Amino acid sequence: MHFPPQPQHAAARSPIRGPALPIGLAVAAVGILMSLAGAWEASSVRSELSMPQPSVVREVPAVEVGATTAADPCAEPGVQAAISVADDAAIIAGFGGGESFRAAVVAGNAPCIALDDPAHVWVVVNKARPLAPLAFDPQSLADIPLQTTTESGQARSDVSSAVGELAEAADAEGAGRIGANNGYRSYELQVATHDSHVRDSGQAGADASSARAGHSEHQTGLALDLVACESSCGDIESFGGTAQGEWVAANAWEYGFIVRYEQVGSGITGYKPEPWHLRYIGRELAAAYHQGGYHTLEQFFGLPAAPDYAH
Repeated sequence: MHFPPQPQHAAARSPIRGPALPIGLAVAAVGILMSLAGAWEASSVRSELSMPQPSVVREVPAVEVGATTAADPCAEPGVQAAISVADDAAIIAGFGGGESFRAAVVAGNAPCIALDDPAHVWVVVNKARPLAPLAFDPQSLADIPLQTTTESGQARSDVSSAVGELAEAADAEGAGRIGANNGYRSYELQVATHDSHVRDSGQAGADASSARAGHSEHQTGLALDLVACESSCGDIESFGGTAQGEWVAANAWEYGFIVRYEQVGSGITGYKPEPWHLRYIGRELAAAYHQGGYHTLEQFFGLPAAPDYAH
């Protein structure tokens, strides 16, 4: 009996989709892939080795800047010798002149110079800087060689000599004759002078036009008030508008003087302008003051403004 052919069952499908690879072929494929991976790794290593390697950065040594200590002019033998004999002009010359002296003081490089010592031409006395001692009295006084209009007709000997030269030059150059109203005033006289201003103008008015005792430049013997003289001498208030006043404003520095209280400096000094009030600081410092365009000693020496008294 002949039976018809039976349907055959298909072989089970591999869990990996896609046609099944013979085992030998699969092993070969894996070998090829491993070979390619090894080649790529070796190539990468060679590439890294062939790349230029960065140089080691060397540490830059720190720059050592040697601090140069400014020379102390006070230690100079010439300055020491001048100090020993209290020769102000020689001391200033030892610093290298007026401007060098000023610069050293402002920079704090002049420990031998005290701006509060009234025995020296560089003293600064104002409403905030009283004299020390308060009743200071200069040792060397001489008669002012000019016609005077008060009994205060003396000044320090070097100041008297310098103002005499100034007056002679002014007259010789056609500016006219110059006289003096006030020179040195003692502590006691300054008390009386200031009190009279208080009676006339009140405390505020007096303090704007007259120094309190112990705060006056007149007490140092380094200051004087000038007047213009023709057949007779005028008062101090009119001096600024005279030919003598104009000449003094332009030329006083050549003889060691400055006009201490100018309009431009009123906010610093606390005084109304006094074109008649000359202050002696010596020829070297006066030249530096003039050439530097200064208008107050406070600015010249880098000091604070002093428009008011502390009390």
